[in-house]
Amino acid sequence: MMKKTSFYWLWSSQTMSNAADILYVTALTVLVLQGTESVVSTILVPFFRIFSQIVSGFLAPLMLRRFRLPRLMLVSQGGQFLLFALLALYLQRSGESASLSAIFGLVFAMSFLDGWTAPVRNALVPRLVPRDWLMRANGLISVSDQTVQFAGWGVSGVLVAFAGPSRTLLIAGVLYAAALVFTALIREPSVHGIPERNESASGASRAAETDPNWREALLEGWKLIGRSPRLRGLTLIDSIDMLGGSVWVGAFTLLFVQEALGQGEEWWGFINASYFAGAVLGGILVVTLVKKLQKRLFDSMLAGIFGYSAITLAYAGTTSPAAALLLVLVMGPFAELSMVARRTLIQQSAGDEELPKVLSAQATVLNLIFCASLLGMAKLAESVGVVNLYFYAGGMSLLAFAIGLGVRRHFASEASQERNVQ
Repeated sequence: MMKKTSFYWLWSSQTMSNAADILYVTALTVLVLQGTESVVSTILVPFFRIFSQIVSGFLAPLMLRRFRLPRLMLVSQGGQFLLFALLALYLQRSGESASLSAIFGLVFAMSFLDGWTAPVRNALVPRLVPRDWLMRANGLISVSDQTVQFAGWGVSGVLVAFAGPSRTLLIAGVLYAAALVFTALIREPSVHGIPERNESASGASRAAETDPNWREALLEGWKLIGRSPRLRGLTLIDSIDMLGGSVWVGAFTLLFVQEALGQGEEWWGFINASYFAGAVLGGILVVTLVKKLQKRLFDSMLAGIFGYSAITLAYAGTTSPAAALLLVLVMGPFAELSMVARRTLIQQSAGDEELPKVLSAQATVLNLIFCASLLGMAKLAESVGVVNLYFYAGGMSLLAFAIGLGVRRHFASEASQERNVQ
């Protein structure tokens, strides 16, 4: 019961934090645009966020060997709250004379701390729920993530328009504070009767004596992936899939709506809303059917990848706005099935102590691939057109499916053993 209660605190914390992120980024983007009247300056906000998270993910192993996961998440949330308060106070006092260097420096620092959150959260989940509840827990988190994304951007735009950026930042601050309180309530249970590690100064010095040196610590997650056929396969599938994943960034979907569907910006909004609605629906379906899906977890992931790729290719070939709207709605359940099953497989493929290091390494490589894909897709759209961009994305997912078939043997034996036990 205590484990599940801590999971619910974790779930609530991340929901509040994600909602705060959306509000703060929307309000800050508007403030920067009003102050500079430069689109390039507003693009730097997401750029600094992604870049700092890449750096943070690479350095995360140094923190993971010092702190237990709940403590590290508390440090991350507490630091973000304090930096956000400093940013909001600075913007309030400086107004239009605020320095972009100071703003982007604080954005970088906040995002650096936020870079620990996803790997720590995903590593904590299997410690806070029973094994047979793991896929359900991942599905619940996915539903809340997608719901916040679905509602958050629309609500944040309305709030900024009617309440103003300053009041929107105040609401974001309240949500960050709530996330910090919920994080403080998370308790990681002792493992096999071993009490929680003392993280005092003496405890840290003893850990330094037994832990590998910092160079080895930075590479430990990568080495764990390299030694495990299962982790290698899942990381490769994730990476190939990510090469086409940036095609759903807003600029590309807008281009597709205008050039392929011949519609205006209102249909861009419809497509985005349909995509997120499908993702929320997909998460709910995964949670509902979890008992059946987790019996054939790897095959469920393959089905999700194949369905997603097939629908992406169909979307690329359509010129009907209504058909495009229906396709992205149906795509959501397949995308969620693939993502939730993949996350659960990764969590089951590494031990409790190794998992945070593995997830940090994976987060770093996936963020790098996403940035490279974003730049490559922009160049590709100019040379071959936005329609071919979606054919390319569907092809990348088909390649990920083929790789999944190739590594399936590494998962088949364990799945058979689990079914025999059940």
